[in-house]
Amino acid sequence: MRIIDAKQFGRVAVVMGGVSAEREVSLDSGRNVLAALKARGVDAQAIDGIPALLDALRAGHFARVFNILHGGDGEDGVLQGALKSLRVPVTGSGVLGSALTLDKIRTKQVWQAVGLPTPRYVRHRAGDNIGCAIDTLGMPVVVKPSHEGSSVGITRVRRETDLAAAVELATRYDGELVVEELIEGDEFTVGVLQGEALPSIRIVPKGEFYDYHAKYVSDETQYICPGLDEAGESEIRDLALRAFQAAGCSGWGRVDVMRDRSGKFFLLEVNTTPGMTSHSLVPKAARAIGIEFEELVWRILETSFDRDSGLGTRHPEKPASVESRIPSPESRGDAEPRP
Repeated sequence: MRIIDAKQFGRVAVVMGGVSAEREVSLDSGRNVLAALKARGVDAQAIDGIPALLDALRAGHFARVFNILHGGDGEDGVLQGALKSLRVPVTGSGVLGSALTLDKIRTKQVWQAVGLPTPRYVRHRAGDNIGCAIDTLGMPVVVKPSHEGSSVGITRVRRETDLAAAVELATRYDGELVVEELIEGDEFTVGVLQGEALPSIRIVPKGEFYDYHAKYVSDETQYICPGLDEAGESEIRDLALRAFQAAGCSGWGRVDVMRDRSGKFFLLEVNTTPGMTSHSLVPKAARAIGIEFEELVWRILETSFDRDSGLGTRHPEKPASVESRIPSPESRGDAEPRP
């Protein structure tokens, strides 16, 4: 659904921050989203975390939600389920797509079931012998938490002597671990918006791989968009859409892909609430086809109408009185906010 008048959205809660390991990135994304919505005339306010959001919704302060929580309960179906029970429209994927794709193992199982390519992997639980995974996969491997994003807790391991440290890092985070064969080649990402794949981006980090620093801090990472020639673009965008739909996702998101040195593509994961920071990838891909940031944010908010059928549209009767609890960089003691 295309919306012309900002008043059709009603009052919008932009929920950000929260308590996941990706809190700081979410706050950065949220500030950008909020500014873009206000610039387009949308009546939007910031809300920090799910408890504050639910309190505000029960009080009737908001008509719909722009979800920009990264990781945790904002991306695993918990928020989506709560909003569905309250009959409040929200951007992005619903309960199924959100819950499934935050679990890397089960996402890979779905892709394998429908014949989509993804790197070989071993599911690793606490107490398992990591040597068994290496016997199955060989070296090198990637060790990562199953339930985190933004490259949190991920290590590329090329020597068996480094395995213990990689496992120790990954186990600091929630969920099981994924020990996955390392695909040597180029890294790509494909944004999805309103049922269409955006141009791919080939990511060229200065270091060995696209880690947290390369994503959110470094200005030396190169982004090539579109990342492939015409034939390659057609193939990777079709693959990304099939992967996105197979995982039950909708609205908007991002699919991460590797291409090995023989030219074969492998699906890594889906992000149902991608970053919207100055370094983020979906805005870069949208800009390549003439969709500037404010228009992109507007179109993402339009995805909240995808599930309006049967929900209705809430019309708050009270003026918003919920104060944003998002700390400013000064109140956090940061001289400069994280990019």
